[in-house]
Amino acid sequence: MADASKTTIVQHFDSAAIAQAAALVAAGQPVAVPTETVYGLAADARNAEAVARIYAAKGRPDFNPLIVHVPDLAAAERLGVFGDVERALAAAFWPGPLTLVVARTADCPVARIATAGLDTIALRVPGHRAMQALLAAADAPLAAPSANASGRVSPTKAEHVLASLGGRIALVIDDGPTMAGVESTIARVKDGAVEMLRPGPVTAEMLADSSGLRVAGVKGAEIVAPGMLASHYAPGKPVRLGAMDFADDEYAIGFGRVAGDYNLSAAGDLTEAAARLFDALHAGAASAKARIAVAAIPAGGLGAAINDRLARAAV
Repeated sequence: MADASKTTIVQHFDSAAIAQAAALVAAGQPVAVPTETVYGLAADARNAEAVARIYAAKGRPDFNPLIVHVPDLAAAERLGVFGDVERALAAAFWPGPLTLVVARTADCPVARIATAGLDTIALRVPGHRAMQALLAAADAPLAAPSANASGRVSPTKAEHVLASLGGRIALVIDDGPTMAGVESTIARVKDGAVEMLRPGPVTAEMLADSSGLRVAGVKGAEIVAPGMLASHYAPGKPVRLGAMDFADDEYAIGFGRVAGDYNLSAAGDLTEAAARLFDALHAGAASAKARIAVAAIPAGGLGAAINDRLARAAV
């Protein structure tokens, strides 16, 4: 629920905006900032009260761990234990949209609330200039889940953040639409394989090529990384998948030759579709139509991440 006493300010990305955001982070407040994937809600990962404010703003279940963002591999290795395979993956994809789940170091300063009490930590080196600038100015590892109310559609624009968290947080840094449009791939190395805990822009084929290991899915209901809840990204309306045509009361999200109220990519380009996915779901949620229907998306490559998000939105 929004706090009527709190006004959410939107500042366009520049050095003054970053300084303002860093001051809020130092004061234990979360701020919204773009990454190359989606907008994140960032707070000092070492400050348990600050991390609790992330959970409070999002209404997020406290058993769902957060991704901790750091400026580079050296900073990551101060928080988590990296083997040769993890370093190879970091070299291939950092900065970028890959999160690695590793064991916490013995002296890891990240608050336990950020990792949901687990002995592992999810780490990422982001490639976006705004998040990197905030990491430098704050001089702190930043816990940063997507900047939206828990379970709702992830934000790819500043206005999406305002629609979901307006009145709950103090500041949004606006640096335009995000590039990837879906959250980072999450992976861990276990039992001689790379487990893909959440699909994303870094595909299974890319992980296999860079690690030299087979890539496996994760089994069971254990929550070991962000985004593993069965129901997630819900737009607040029933969602029908694999649609070839649309009913009058459905907001139609098309793909390729299947047109609609919003076409993810008329050219059938999965990268374009991923970048536009959450914007389309936001548009459907805001429409007067009672339901949302989405055209079929191919399963290969980035399509796996898109279909994963759609399946969770439809639960």
